[in-house]
Amino acid sequence: MTMSVVDGAITSRMSTRAFTNQAVPRDLIEQILQVASRAPSGTNSQPWRVYVLQGASRDRLVEKACTLHDAMRTDPELAAQYTDEYDYYPQKWVSPFQERRRENGLGLYGLLGIGKGDRDQMHVQQQRNLRFFDAPVGLMFTVDRAMGRGSLLDYGTFLQSIMVSARGHGLHTCPQAAWLAFSKIIMPYVGAGPGEMMVCGMSLGYADASALVNTFHTSRVPVQEFTTWLD
Repeated sequence: MTMSVVDGAITSRMSTRAFTNQAVPRDLIEQILQVASRAPSGTNSQPWRVYVLQGASRDRLVEKACTLHDAMRTDPELAAQYTDEYDYYPQKWVSPFQERRRENGLGLYGLLGIGKGDRDQMHVQQQRNLRFFDAPVGLMFTVDRAMGRGSLLDYGTFLQSIMVSARGHGLHTCPQAAWLAFSKIIMPYVGAGPGEMMVCGMSLGYADASALVNTFHTSRVPVQEFTTWLD
């Protein structure tokens, strides 16, 4: 194993928010998922289930989600009917996580020239999530509701494995919690059973190198800040 190649795939991974329309071959997607299936999980439970959307199936879901998103903007009662499947984010942000969140939001929207009160442009940018940022492949991930919280930890290793493997093939990704609020339309659309819970979505494809948004890179705190060494 060449560790420098692995390190390069990890450090070059980013949340890509603009893709080209270059198709991704099905056998390549399958290969990436096969590699990711080697991710560790408690008692080898392998709690992941994946739905791959391409072509017409992807486009139909995008249309349904964007139409609903537009309707939710003007109808608070409708919006209240669509909530996240689980508490991905805290109900109340505390320091230092709040500051990191603000830095991320201000950096991204600032780069795009979207002011804090510009609701129209914020709506458009938020809807880019529901268009998979124009990526030709959309992935939806679910887990059996019978599983415990640890399965979400397992899922994280699986998702990271997909993203790192994708980088090894010159692809980029964007993991998306934004899809969680739309699980009511996603789950029946992809044919998920009543025992499944939406975990997240993901965009997969080739990054648009000319897109301004893809020049946005988030910071990371130094190792010394999150590590305690015990002798």
